[in-house]
Amino acid sequence: MGSLYYGDSEPIQIDDRALAHLKVVVATKLRRNESFTLTWRHPDGQPSGRSTIWLHPSIPLRFVFQDPETPELSRRWIEDLAHSANSSGGITLVDEHLETPEPIEAGPGALESAAD
Repeated sequence: MGSLYYGDSEPIQIDDRALAHLKVVVATKLRRNESFTLTWRHPDGQPSGRSTIWLHPSIPLRFVFQDPETPELSRRWIEDLAHSANSSGGITLVDEHLETPEPIEAGPGALESAAD
């Protein structure tokens, strides 16, 4: 579980993989000097609900990851987050949509053509 530190507030606990994707979108927006909101659901173990913060380029921000390795990023998830970032509601931390692999047809030569 990673942490997002924003200004003097308590750390926001976010899954490392989600935080890595969020970092790309947040850094892009802040690099452009854009202010926006970030909304997330409270994780298990905290009171139910959701929170929203206003992100501004002048307020210190730090991403802390539990895992030292950077995960492989999903272009689709980044695009989903960026799309929400550009809406009037700001970034909503949405779940990742996992890509479903195309089924491989069984039959003569199916394995050879799938490996090509």
